[in-house]
Parts: sequence; C-alpha cells; structure tokens
Amino acid sequence: MTEAVKDRIIAIIAEQAVLEPADVKMDATLEDLGIDSLGLVESIFAIEEAFDIQVPFNANEPDQSDFDISSVAAIVAAVEALVAEQHPA
Repeated sequence: MTEAVKDRIIAIIAEQAVLEPADVKMDATLEDLGIDSLGLVESIFAIEEAFDIQVPFNANEPDQSDFDISSVAAIVAAVEALVAEQHPA
C-alpha cells in the first residue's frame, strides 16, 4: 500500500471520527472508531472525491460487495484496488 493513499484515508476517517490521525490504527474497525452508518456514508463520499473513484453502492453490505470495510487496512486495500481498476497507469 502506498503511504499517500493510506495517509489520505486515515485523515478522512479521523475527520469523521473526530480523532487525530495518529489515533486511527490500521486494525481498527469503523465501529471501534465511533463511526456510525451516516459517518460511513460521509467517509465513502469523501474517499470517492479524494481519489476520483466510484465505490460500489452496496459497500456497507460486506456480504454483497467486494469493497471491504471491516477495518481501516481493508478500506485502504479496497481503495487501492479501485484506483488501480478505475485509473490504470
């Protein structure tokens, strides 16, 4: 994972959780960070805008989506995959 992608996602999640980026750990779940369903939607919108990607509409339903939101690390990996898929170098 690239540090730039990781850092931007951590900053977005930290803003939604009203935390300092240093307090967002890669193995934390959004629930651990106090992010509810509305915060999740806002985070996804911010991620889409920051990376110019489209996150699957059912990202909040892990059993129906390839976009894994089970942890911060999973979100970073999912965003990197979408960036690679939607913006090939």
